[in-house]
Amino acid sequence: MLTSKQRAQLRGLANTLEAIFQVGKGGVNEQLIRQVDETLEKRELIKLTTLETCPETAREAAEKIAAAVGCDVVQVIGRKFILYRESKENKTIILVKKK
Repeated sequence: MLTSKQRAQLRGLANTLEAIFQVGKGGVNEQLIRQVDETLEKRELIKLTTLETCPETAREAAEKIAAAVGCDVVQVIGRKFILYRESKENKTIILVKKK
């Protein structure tokens, strides 16, 4: 679980990121979950977009994906959302520690 300071730090880092996945009319499916899981291991922090044709809201899609791959939803704004999961192999983001 992320603290508010950690969440703020991740939001700042994600500010410059481009959305690398789109959730379309097929919604959240196995292929998307597998791709997100692999990408989170490499990058730790990713941004996704839901298209107008998506049957779920951005919040619903973010929650489904987060539950499936075991990551945190950092932020949902409009049709975009940010996901974070610490990598087991290559840790690229050092988060503010809890006191």
